[in-house]
Amino acid sequence: MSESLFLKHTRSELPIICGAMYPCSNPELVAAVSEAGGIGIIQPLSLVFVHKKEFRSGLEYIQSLTKKPIGLNIITEKSSQMYRDRMEKYLDIALEMGVRFFVTSLGNPRWVVDRAHAVGGFVYHDVVDKKWALKALDSGVDGIICVNNRAGGHAGYQTMETLFAEMESLNIPLIAAGGLSTANDLRHALAIGYQGIQMGTRFIATQECTAHADYKKAIITANESDIVLTEKISGVPVSVILTESVKRMGLKANPFARYLLRHPRFKHWMRLYYTTQSLWKLKEASMKGFSYSDFWQAGKSVEGIDSVESVAQVMSSLRAGLI
Repeated sequence: MSESLFLKHTRSELPIICGAMYPCSNPELVAAVSEAGGIGIIQPLSLVFVHKKEFRSGLEYIQSLTKKPIGLNIITEKSSQMYRDRMEKYLDIALEMGVRFFVTSLGNPRWVVDRAHAVGGFVYHDVVDKKWALKALDSGVDGIICVNNRAGGHAGYQTMETLFAEMESLNIPLIAAGGLSTANDLRHALAIGYQGIQMGTRFIATQECTAHADYKKAIITANESDIVLTEKISGVPVSVILTESVKRMGLKANPFARYLLRHPRFKHWMRLYYTTQSLWKLKEASMKGFSYSDFWQAGKSVEGIDSVESVAQVMSSLRAGLI
């Protein structure tokens, strides 16, 4: 399998994805990553509900900032029909406007794969272990994003090395996600055998990201020991910076909620409930900083982040990892 297959799928210069982030994937950040040689991924709920762009006009705006390829994230978790209809609309508009790379997560990606493949597009799916990778392969995905135990957002439970060893035999492009922020991190991931990396936290601490300065300061001052997992955001473990707000909120769902989260009939509704309760908090804390709350997602890659830089500077420094 060619080492450049991932780059062929993304049509990017560098093997670096800016992961989709709610609420931090503002249009300028997405465009800047693609313009600098990687591929920026649109998080549609962030684009529409946080950054107040109608989806089509928001996509047009991003494409006015860069002529280079961009991607779209679609969370395929079962929830309401209204949500599914909205995601299908976003996908159709993106395909119409030339987007050909998609990142899916938290559900069966078959319907995204079918529509993307029909026009020559490619779909990569977020997974935390081989069981879910095999399900994604059965759905026809073109690559796997291996989310490890150092990731921000919805973290995995295995190390970057263990995940690769578990999935190397799948003979499909594997992308490392979690705990990556420096040229040495990129070099290490490629040496293991990954075809590329996905970063999120590093791109929050950039000039182009519109997250509040308090959030960025928290990232550059945090150590990896300050990153904890909480079930209180979406019902599954999410990595956040341990702050006073997080301490008050707690890290574990109550026993009844945990039972419902494991129940095959009710788990999707419980995740939807948690997510609905938390999206506003995440948005307000990201945009308003300490004046609202200190409720911030981040991964253990904070350990390698000590300054707010432009996306171009970040990408330039990462190039050293390709040598």
